[in-house]
Amino acid sequence: MKLYYTPGACSMSPHIVARELGIDIEIEKVDLGTKKTASGKDFFSINPKGYVPVLELDDGSVITEGPAIVQYLADQKPSAKLAPANGTVERYRLQALLGYINSELHKTYSPLFNSATLAETRTERAEYLNKRYGYIENELQGKPFLTGQNFTAADAYLYTVTTWAGHVKVDLSGFPNLMDFQKRVADRPAVKAVAAAESQA
Repeated sequence: MKLYYTPGACSMSPHIVARELGIDIEIEKVDLGTKKTASGKDFFSINPKGYVPVLELDDGSVITEGPAIVQYLADQKPSAKLAPANGTVERYRLQALLGYINSELHKTYSPLFNSATLAETRTERAEYLNKRYGYIENELQGKPFLTGQNFTAADAYLYTVTTWAGHVKVDLSGFPNLMDFQKRVADRPAVKAVAAAESQA
């Protein structure tokens, strides 16, 4: 399998999941400005949507969208418990968390990375993020990870998008549970390995 990624982007989430599972995947960097891969391919020919992540399977087919990719990867090694079994209530709860992170956090950051975004829009989006992180702060109360004691694919996604806060000057210091979570996840060997691999590419 091959993961098409951009350093620091949301593709870090499936990269972390793969490392946590011990799945040996190839990674190929994508320049989102030129839409070219490191090997010179037109990225639109791989993903017509034009963004990462993309997981290319051994048969040449692809899976797009981070929440789908992390679940596919987790299902390759169910004993690792990065996602509960399909069809269980716990799995749907994980999907609810992935959906929340995707729609309420991830997409809210997008305009903050755009230099053309107006100041009042930036302020409004930052305030919205703080409201949405309030829910996450409560979810992390008294437990190390979103669903309890076990690290899951949702934690990889939350960690990834939350690393963006410093880059766009969103102050999350008022969320101590979240800040502890970020440090806890950053210290995981798989996460350190991903950071090292993406910084060297």
